[in-house]
Amino acid sequence: MALVPCQVLRVAILLSYCSILCNYKAIEMPSHQTYGGSWKFLTFIDLVIQAVFFGICVLTDLSSLLTRGSGNQEQERQLKKLISLRDWMLAVLAFPVGVFVVAVFWIIYAYDREMIYPKLLDNFIPGWLNHGMHFKA
Repeated sequence: MALVPCQVLRVAILLSYCSILCNYKAIEMPSHQTYGGSWKFLTFIDLVIQAVFFGICVLTDLSSLLTRGSGNQEQERQLKKLISLRDWMLAVLAFPVGVFVVAVFWIIYAYDREMIYPKLLDNFIPGWLNHGMHFKA
């Protein structure tokens, strides 16, 4: 079976989130050395949730490609469990948290940038990384 464009897109999105996470963790910020580290920021938690979600999407796509036409009942049962996990994660975590983080960040950013993303952070976080963390397509 050939890859469908949406499957290729999911792999690209997963690689994008992993790249953003790696770049974010590589930044030396004073707040990363305090209590909670990066985990105290809802943006970082959202990035991890999105990366895990798209990892499950890619795993589901690969599993469906490998089990198609095999007729093995156990494999199809496992695939259905994986699909239900993917759907649950989208409905409960990925979508609500993602929409909340993006909406709140950009609303507060438009109202008063210094309140949510001070200009001091421009010295630590490049603009492309900030937009990658707060823009979901």
